[in-house]
Amino acid sequence: MSSGGLQRRRVAGGGSSGATSQGSNNESSPNNSQFNGSGGSRHGSASPAVGSSEDRKVAYDPQDINNTADELRQPKFTLMEEVLLMGLKDRQGYLSFWNDNISYALRGCILMELAFRGKIAMVNDPVRRRLPLSDRYVEVIDDKITGEALLDETIKIMKTSEPLSIGTWIDYLSGETWNLTKISFQLKQVRERLAKGLVDKGVLRTEKRNFFLFDMATHPVTDTQVKDEIKRRVITLLTARTCVLGPTPYFPEDVPFRYLRSIALVGGSYAANVLENALSTLGYDARDNAFARADEILGDYSEWPFISRSASEHSTGVGVNLSTVIADEVAAYPDKALQIEIIAAVFSVYAKLDAIM
Repeated sequence: MSSGGLQRRRVAGGGSSGATSQGSNNESSPNNSQFNGSGGSRHGSASPAVGSSEDRKVAYDPQDINNTADELRQPKFTLMEEVLLMGLKDRQGYLSFWNDNISYALRGCILMELAFRGKIAMVNDPVRRRLPLSDRYVEVIDDKITGEALLDETIKIMKTSEPLSIGTWIDYLSGETWNLTKISFQLKQVRERLAKGLVDKGVLRTEKRNFFLFDMATHPVTDTQVKDEIKRRVITLLTARTCVLGPTPYFPEDVPFRYLRSIALVGGSYAANVLENALSTLGYDARDNAFARADEILGDYSEWPFISRSASEHSTGVGVNLSTVIADEVAAYPDKALQIEIIAAVFSVYAKLDAIM
């Protein structure tokens, strides 16, 4: 298997998911009048009131956002931010110009993040089991704000629509549709807004870089510890025979679904074609085996219930304890099965992508 990753199969009328420079033309500037311009987390922050002077602030009580045990235990960085960090060049601060997969993959990460946070779930209709996972309808079950602009905007968009399937939502949020009435569902400037959110969190900084005919904002990495921790977690999942994810300040022990979240990170990175960046320190054979394991993970977790393999069935001999650990995580939250089904549905969309041979 090549380390080139995946290439998305185009939907009818779908073009490229966009140039991967963070100021791409097909993602016009969003209307952020209800959020601050960073697009990042606003926990404990305040934004200027619309139409007011810069020194006037609109504040809120953080307890209006974090007032349940699960919300207080969310990791510091969202899945989308972690995947974006994996793709960013540390010093240059921009994504590969040849990567046209990441925009589409990030929309899937947004849906998975909402599912992990208990905001969306599959429509509880027994008939849905007759449909492929990607065709099953999803609905908003909790519309309380999260403090993450992209998540809150997605919830607002989904609330204005009738229930739609996971595959349809990923297409609409990416802007890949012939239906002109659904164009407004597209999330704009996702990569730039994620990068600015990471600037707010102290992981990136903003610079201006000249690219021949135009200037572009770039976001070099300032806190390499964050990215290194994410890469270590990915490498552990793809190379260790027995996977043990120790707690870190960014990914504490009490985060719900720690291992399943990490699996979602691997799947999102693989679909976004940024996984190779985490594996660059490995030798050729080890890197090739890691990509084979990523492909195996994509297959195991693109079905619901998840496939449970025995140690002897693992072709790569890696992660032999993962199926048991994740089964325990899912069993610990039996009331969230309809939410976790969305993870499998997003993986099933990722699994339909064509591999570059």
